[in-house]
Amino acid sequence: MSNDLKTTLDRIAKALERLAPAPEAEPDLASARLFRHDAGRNAFIAAPDYPLGLDLLVGVDRQKARFVENLERFARARPSNAVLLWGARGAGKSSLVKAGFMALAKAHDDLRLIEVDRDEVTALPRLFERLRGHELRFVVLCDDLSFEEGAADAKALKSALEGGVAGPPDNVLFVATSNRRHLMPRDHAEAKGAMAAAEDAEEEVSVSDRFGLWIGFAPMDQSAYLEAVRGYADRFDLVVKDLDRQALQWAQLRGARSGRVAWQFIRDLAGSLDRDLKP
Repeated sequence: MSNDLKTTLDRIAKALERLAPAPEAEPDLASARLFRHDAGRNAFIAAPDYPLGLDLLVGVDRQKARFVENLERFARARPSNAVLLWGARGAGKSSLVKAGFMALAKAHDDLRLIEVDRDEVTALPRLFERLRGHELRFVVLCDDLSFEEGAADAKALKSALEGGVAGPPDNVLFVATSNRRHLMPRDHAEAKGAMAAAEDAEEEVSVSDRFGLWIGFAPMDQSAYLEAVRGYADRFDLVVKDLDRQALQWAQLRGARSGRVAWQFIRDLAGSLDRDLKP
Protein backbone atom coordinates (compact mmCIF):
# COMPACT_ATOMS: atom_id res chain seq x y z
CA MET A 1 0.00 0.00 0.00
CA SER A 2 1.41 3.38 -1.02
CA ASN A 3 2.00 6.09 1.56
CA ASP A 4 -0.47 8.37 -0.22
CA LEU A 5 -3.22 5.75 -0.09
CA LYS A 6 -2.51 4.97 3.56
CA THR A 7 -2.63 8.69 4.41
CA THR A 8 -5.94 9.04 2.59
CA LEU A 9 -7.46 6.03 4.38
CA ASP A 10 -6.27 7.32 7.77
CA ARG A 11 -7.86 10.69 7.03
CA ILE A 12 -11.16 9.02 6.06
CA ALA A 13 -11.13 6.85 9.20
CA LYS A 14 -10.59 9.89 11.44
CA ALA A 15 -13.37 11.78 9.68
CA LEU A 16 -15.77 8.88 10.22
CA GLU A 17 -14.84 8.76 13.90
CA ARG A 18 -15.67 12.45 14.23
CA LEU A 19 -19.02 11.95 12.50
CA ALA A 20 -19.98 8.91 14.53
CA PRO A 21 -22.01 9.66 17.68
CA ALA A 22 -20.08 9.30 20.90
CA PRO A 23 -21.14 6.30 22.99
CA GLU A 24 -23.60 7.23 25.72
CA ALA A 25 -22.07 7.31 29.17
CA GLU A 26 -23.65 4.89 31.60
CA PRO A 27 -25.75 6.98 34.02
CA ASP A 28 -25.08 6.79 37.75
CA LEU A 29 -28.47 5.54 38.86
CA ALA A 30 -27.22 4.33 42.23
CA SER A 31 -26.76 7.88 43.54
CA ALA A 32 -30.48 8.51 44.21
CA ARG A 33 -33.92 6.96 43.94
CA LEU A 34 -35.60 9.81 42.05
CA PHE A 35 -34.35 11.33 38.80
CA ARG A 36 -35.45 13.82 36.18
CA HIS A 37 -34.66 12.95 32.58
CA ASP A 38 -33.30 15.74 30.40
CA ALA A 39 -34.07 14.57 26.87
CA GLY A 40 -32.01 17.32 25.25
CA ARG A 41 -28.83 16.10 26.92
CA ASN A 42 -30.08 12.53 27.40
CA ALA A 43 -29.05 12.94 31.03
CA PHE A 44 -30.43 11.76 34.35
CA ILE A 45 -30.50 14.44 37.06
CA ALA A 46 -30.76 13.16 40.64
CA ALA A 47 -33.52 14.55 42.87
CA PRO A 48 -34.02 14.33 46.65
CA ASP A 49 -36.40 11.79 48.12
CA TYR A 50 -40.05 12.83 48.07
CA PRO A 51 -40.90 13.96 51.63
CA LEU A 52 -44.68 13.47 51.78
CA GLY A 53 -45.82 10.26 53.45
CA LEU A 54 -48.43 8.06 51.81
CA ASP A 55 -50.54 8.19 54.96
CA LEU A 56 -51.02 11.95 54.56
CA LEU A 57 -52.99 11.50 51.34
CA VAL A 58 -56.57 11.35 52.58
CA GLY A 59 -59.86 10.91 50.76
CA VAL A 60 -58.24 8.71 48.11
CA ASP A 61 -58.01 5.38 49.92
CA ARG A 62 -59.40 3.37 47.01
CA GLN A 63 -57.00 5.02 44.57
CA LYS A 64 -54.05 4.48 46.91
CA ALA A 65 -54.82 0.79 47.35
CA ARG A 66 -55.18 0.15 43.62
CA PHE A 67 -52.06 2.06 42.63
CA VAL A 68 -49.84 0.56 45.33
CA GLU A 69 -51.09 -2.95 44.52
CA ASN A 70 -50.09 -2.56 40.86
CA LEU A 71 -46.76 -0.94 41.79
CA GLU A 72 -45.98 -3.74 44.24
CA ARG A 73 -46.51 -6.28 41.47
CA PHE A 74 -44.11 -4.39 39.23
CA ALA A 75 -41.51 -4.11 42.01
CA ARG A 76 -41.69 -7.91 42.45
CA ALA A 77 -41.31 -8.46 38.68
CA ARG A 78 -44.89 -9.72 38.41
CA PRO A 79 -47.35 -8.76 35.63
CA SER A 80 -48.52 -5.17 36.01
CA ASN A 81 -50.13 -2.45 33.90
CA ALA A 82 -49.17 1.03 32.74
CA VAL A 83 -51.20 3.48 34.84
CA LEU A 84 -53.19 6.60 33.97
CA LEU A 85 -54.30 8.66 36.97
CA TRP A 86 -56.86 11.18 35.78
CA GLY A 87 -59.38 13.60 37.23
CA ALA A 88 -59.77 16.76 39.27
CA ARG A 89 -56.92 19.26 39.57
CA GLY A 90 -55.05 19.15 42.86
CA ALA A 91 -56.57 15.81 43.87
CA GLY A 92 -53.17 14.31 44.67
CA LYS A 93 -52.45 12.30 41.52
CA SER A 94 -48.74 13.03 41.20
CA SER A 95 -48.33 13.04 45.00
CA LEU A 96 -49.78 9.54 45.12
CA VAL A 97 -47.32 8.30 42.50
CA LYS A 98 -44.28 9.74 44.29
CA ALA A 99 -45.41 8.91 47.83
CA GLY A 100 -46.40 5.39 46.76
CA PHE A 101 -43.06 4.93 45.05
CA MET A 102 -41.14 6.08 48.13
CA ALA A 103 -43.12 3.69 50.34
CA LEU A 104 -42.15 0.71 48.18
CA ALA A 105 -38.61 1.86 47.38
CA LYS A 106 -37.71 1.37 51.05
CA ALA A 107 -38.31 -2.36 50.61
CA HIS A 108 -37.06 -2.67 47.01
CA ASP A 109 -33.52 -1.35 46.58
CA ASP A 110 -33.60 -1.81 42.81
CA LEU A 111 -36.58 0.52 42.28
CA ARG A 112 -36.06 3.95 40.68
CA LEU A 113 -38.43 6.73 39.54
CA ILE A 114 -37.61 8.84 36.49
CA GLU A 115 -39.77 11.89 35.76
CA VAL A 116 -40.05 13.08 32.16
CA ASP A 117 -41.41 16.38 30.90
CA ARG A 118 -44.69 16.22 28.99
CA ASP A 119 -43.06 18.25 26.19
CA GLU A 120 -40.52 15.46 25.65
CA VAL A 121 -42.91 12.60 24.93
CA THR A 122 -41.25 12.01 21.55
CA ALA A 123 -38.05 11.01 23.39
CA LEU A 124 -39.77 8.18 25.30
CA PRO A 125 -39.03 5.36 22.81
CA ARG A 126 -35.31 6.13 23.01
CA LEU A 127 -35.44 6.37 26.81
CA PHE A 128 -37.27 3.06 27.14
CA GLU A 129 -34.72 1.34 24.92
CA ARG A 130 -31.89 2.78 26.99
CA LEU A 131 -33.44 1.39 30.17
CA ARG A 132 -34.27 -2.01 28.66
CA GLY A 133 -32.30 -4.83 30.23
CA HIS A 134 -30.88 -2.69 33.05
CA GLU A 135 -30.54 -4.47 36.38
CA LEU A 136 -32.70 -1.79 38.03
CA ARG A 137 -36.47 -1.41 37.67
CA PHE A 138 -37.87 1.95 36.60
CA VAL A 139 -41.14 3.79 37.14
CA VAL A 140 -41.26 6.45 34.40
CA LEU A 141 -43.63 9.28 35.35
CA CYS A 142 -45.06 11.92 33.02
CA ASP A 143 -47.04 14.46 35.01
CA ASP A 144 -49.95 16.40 33.47
CA LEU A 145 -49.73 14.55 30.17
CA SER A 146 -51.72 15.81 27.20
CA PHE A 147 -51.06 15.77 23.49
CA GLU A 148 -50.82 19.47 22.72
CA GLU A 149 -48.92 18.66 19.53
CA GLY A 150 -51.53 16.17 18.38
CA ALA A 151 -50.90 12.79 16.80
CA ALA A 152 -47.07 13.02 16.69
CA ASP A 153 -46.77 12.85 20.48
CA ALA A 154 -49.48 10.19 20.64
CA LYS A 155 -47.66 7.98 18.15
CA ALA A 156 -44.37 8.34 20.05
CA LEU A 157 -45.98 7.30 23.33
CA LYS A 158 -47.77 4.39 21.69
CA SER A 159 -44.46 3.26 20.20
CA ALA A 160 -42.80 3.41 23.62
CA LEU A 161 -45.63 1.48 25.33
CA GLU A 162 -45.75 -1.19 22.65
CA GLY A 163 -41.97 -1.50 22.32
CA GLY A 164 -41.93 -2.49 18.65
CA VAL A 165 -41.06 -6.07 17.74
CA ALA A 166 -39.17 -6.48 21.03
CA GLY A 167 -42.23 -5.55 23.10
CA PRO A 168 -42.21 -3.15 26.06
CA PRO A 169 -39.27 -3.40 28.49
CA ASP A 170 -40.05 -5.71 31.40
CA ASN A 171 -38.22 -3.42 33.80
CA VAL A 172 -40.11 -0.20 32.93
CA LEU A 173 -43.55 0.83 34.23
CA PHE A 174 -45.02 3.95 32.63
CA VAL A 175 -47.28 6.13 34.78
CA ALA A 176 -49.02 9.31 33.63
CA THR A 177 -51.28 11.85 35.31
CA SER A 178 -53.79 13.99 33.46
CA ASN A 179 -56.83 16.13 34.08
CA ARG A 180 -58.52 14.37 31.16
CA ARG A 181 -59.05 10.67 30.70
CA HIS A 182 -58.38 10.71 26.94
CA LEU A 183 -55.41 13.09 27.17
CA MET A 184 -56.61 15.49 24.46
CA PRO A 185 -56.18 19.29 24.80
CA ARG A 186 -59.38 21.22 25.40
CA ASP A 187 -59.03 23.32 22.24
CA HIS A 188 -58.42 20.27 20.07
CA ALA A 189 -61.37 20.78 17.74
CA GLU A 190 -60.80 24.50 17.26
CA ALA A 191 -57.10 24.18 16.52
CA LYS A 192 -57.55 21.88 13.51
CA GLY A 193 -59.99 21.19 10.74
CA ALA A 194 -62.75 18.71 11.49
CA MET A 195 -61.14 15.85 9.53
CA ALA A 196 -57.65 16.33 10.99
CA ALA A 197 -59.07 16.71 14.50
CA ALA A 198 -61.05 13.49 14.14
CA GLU A 199 -57.98 11.57 12.93
CA ASP A 200 -55.81 12.93 15.75
CA ALA A 201 -58.53 12.16 18.29
CA GLU A 202 -58.64 8.55 17.14
CA GLU A 203 -54.86 8.29 17.53
CA GLU A 204 -54.92 9.87 21.00
CA VAL A 205 -57.80 7.76 22.30
CA SER A 206 -55.99 4.66 21.07
CA VAL A 207 -53.04 5.64 23.27
CA SER A 208 -55.18 6.01 26.40
CA ASP A 209 -56.40 2.48 25.70
CA ARG A 210 -52.79 1.27 26.11
CA PHE A 211 -52.99 2.08 29.82
CA GLY A 212 -54.19 -1.10 31.44
CA LEU A 213 -55.10 0.66 34.68
CA TRP A 214 -57.17 3.85 34.84
CA ILE A 215 -57.56 5.43 38.28
CA GLY A 216 -60.04 8.31 38.57
CA PHE A 217 -60.04 11.18 41.08
CA ALA A 218 -63.22 13.07 41.91
CA PRO A 219 -63.30 16.61 43.36
CA MET A 220 -62.71 16.69 47.13
CA ASP A 221 -65.72 17.40 49.37
CA GLN A 222 -65.55 19.57 52.49
CA SER A 223 -65.17 16.74 55.00
CA ALA A 224 -62.26 15.19 53.07
CA TYR A 225 -60.63 18.60 52.69
CA LEU A 226 -60.82 19.26 56.45
CA GLU A 227 -59.53 15.74 57.15
CA ALA A 228 -56.50 16.50 54.98
CA VAL A 229 -55.89 19.80 56.78
CA ARG A 230 -56.14 18.15 60.20
CA GLY A 231 -53.84 15.35 59.12
CA TYR A 232 -51.17 17.79 58.00
CA ALA A 233 -51.60 19.90 61.15
CA ASP A 234 -51.20 16.85 63.40
CA ARG A 235 -48.17 15.60 61.51
CA PHE A 236 -46.34 18.92 61.80
CA ASP A 237 -47.66 19.80 65.27
CA LEU A 238 -49.41 22.99 64.14
CA VAL A 239 -51.91 23.91 66.85
CA VAL A 240 -54.47 26.70 66.44
CA LYS A 241 -57.91 27.03 68.01
CA ASP A 242 -59.89 27.75 64.84
CA LEU A 243 -58.12 25.47 62.36
CA ASP A 244 -61.28 24.40 60.49
CA ARG A 245 -62.55 27.96 60.10
CA GLN A 246 -59.23 29.21 58.77
CA ALA A 247 -58.95 26.26 56.41
CA LEU A 248 -62.44 26.83 54.99
CA GLN A 249 -61.77 30.54 54.53
CA TRP A 250 -58.57 29.67 52.66
CA ALA A 251 -60.45 27.27 50.38
CA GLN A 252 -63.14 29.89 49.74
CA LEU A 253 -60.51 32.42 48.68
CA ARG A 254 -58.98 29.84 46.33
CA GLY A 255 -62.35 28.82 44.95
CA ALA A 256 -61.57 25.12 45.37
CA ARG A 257 -61.13 22.30 47.86
CA SER A 258 -58.36 19.81 47.14
CA GLY A 259 -55.34 18.13 48.65
CA ARG A 260 -53.16 20.75 46.98
CA VAL A 261 -55.16 23.62 48.49
CA ALA A 262 -54.98 21.93 51.91
CA TRP A 263 -51.19 21.70 51.65
CA GLN A 264 -50.92 25.33 50.54
CA PHE A 265 -52.99 26.37 53.56
CA ILE A 266 -50.72 24.36 55.85
CA ARG A 267 -47.64 26.04 54.37
CA ASP A 268 -49.19 29.44 55.02
CA LEU A 269 -50.16 28.45 58.55
CA ALA A 270 -46.67 27.11 59.32
CA GLY A 271 -45.16 30.35 58.04
CA SER A 272 -47.44 32.45 60.24
CA LEU A 273 -46.44 30.34 63.25
CA ASP A 274 -42.74 30.55 62.32
CA ARG A 275 -42.52 26.75 62.04
CA ASP A 276 -40.89 24.52 59.45
CA LEU A 277 -42.53 21.52 57.81
CA LYS A 278 -39.99 18.81 58.47
CA PRO A 279 -41.76 15.57 59.42
